[in-house]
Amino acid sequence: MATTNKTIETSASVTDFISSVADDTKRADCFQLIELIEKRTGLPARMWGSAIVGFGTYHYRYETGREGDMPLVGFSPRSNAIVFYLSLNAEAKADWLQRLGKHKTGKSCIYIKKLSDVDLTVLTDMITASANQSQAPR
Repeated sequence: MATTNKTIETSASVTDFISSVADDTKRADCFQLIELIEKRTGLPARMWGSAIVGFGTYHYRYETGREGDMPLVGFSPRSNAIVFYLSLNAEAKADWLQRLGKHKTGKSCIYIKKLSDVDLTVLTDMITASANQSQAPR
């Protein structure tokens, strides 16, 4: 039985969503991220689901037959961190993470508390690589 992805692009306002972030620093960081990612990728910010700000889109299909659409690059201001959803090859990702600054990682996410904790040049390079890799033919 096919399942429907919960995370889909919506018409909700990115500005309204980010404006609702309670923490002043996190809210300012998110607006800065939107500007940085839009400038670097040339793609507008769009809401994905109720809590992810995504840029661009790509279609994926797994060997299992599951398929769907996801943003090329995304982030979400969660209560404890800003979470990044990036698609990077493992070798390059390991190198970037060593140089990124203060962060944590999950299965496929990168968590930072605030932008001032990380090297913005490294983060920007990671964002660009993720957008480029996700757009590459598979």
